[in-house]
Amino acid sequence: MDIQLNDIALFVEVAKRKNFSHAAEALGIPSATLSKRVTELERRIGMQLLTRTTRRIELTEAGALYFDRCRHIIEEARVAHEQLQDMAALPRGRLRVSMGPSLAALVLPVVMREFTDQYPDIECEFDVTERRLDPISNPFDLVLRLGPQPDSSLISRKLMLMSHQLYASHDYLERHGQPLTPADLSHHDCLRFPGGEGSSSYWILHSGDRVERVAVFGRLIANNVGMLGRLAARGMGIVPLPVFHAMEKAIAQVGLVRVLPDWNLTPMPLFALLPSRTIPAKTRAFLDFIQPRLQERR
Repeated sequence: MDIQLNDIALFVEVAKRKNFSHAAEALGIPSATLSKRVTELERRIGMQLLTRTTRRIELTEAGALYFDRCRHIIEEARVAHEQLQDMAALPRGRLRVSMGPSLAALVLPVVMREFTDQYPDIECEFDVTERRLDPISNPFDLVLRLGPQPDSSLISRKLMLMSHQLYASHDYLERHGQPLTPADLSHHDCLRFPGGEGSSSYWILHSGDRVERVAVFGRLIANNVGMLGRLAARGMGIVPLPVFHAMEKAIAQVGLVRVLPDWNLTPMPLFALLPSRTIPAKTRAFLDFIQPRLQERR
């Protein structure tokens, strides 16, 4: 069977995007050429892999099976080729990363200048969203998400448990007083994420073996921790913030101070979601760079 690996790679790209024009644009070849190459692949195999309509293409049963087997082979070959190139050069190329708005607002401003200085040949493209990604058509090299993740064919790797601590501005504490116990939080304006029942939410705090579940209230709710942090810096209330090495200076610069220093909220896992167990050099460079900077200073 005279089938070239390049033709399989072309089919995989079309199957991922379910659109010849989009796949051709990503590959940098004419759409007509791509269609002709995939049709020739089907002829050589002797089975139809795609059903084509004017609006969309779909995988046949045989095409779905072929795609499921071949996409891993193509990824392995691509990474092997890249790793050989990287033996003699720094990691390079476009790195596509998806992360939630809260994580992006906290992490990117404090770490990316150093990363771009260290890896000048990596071009970073960030997608800032919390939406659930389709594992097959996912166009990203790396997805970073906080909290438990739904099952998918993406490879999940827990990077760390991110500690959360409570902060407020000097101005707020001067006006409202310093809480001395977790129970005191119920008398303060607490800046919260959505999801509580009615006007209240519950924070679970830990200090050694002690655990306190406290009902907290507040007039301001947002689904972005960066926004909540800025509100806290303006004296609007007490906020839980993830704490990591690179954030300590930024927290101090906006005038926030620790509240209930002996207590932490329940840590939240940070996951890296990857399309393959074989990690390209550019992705590994980003993970190896960012992971120690997200660790809490001990």
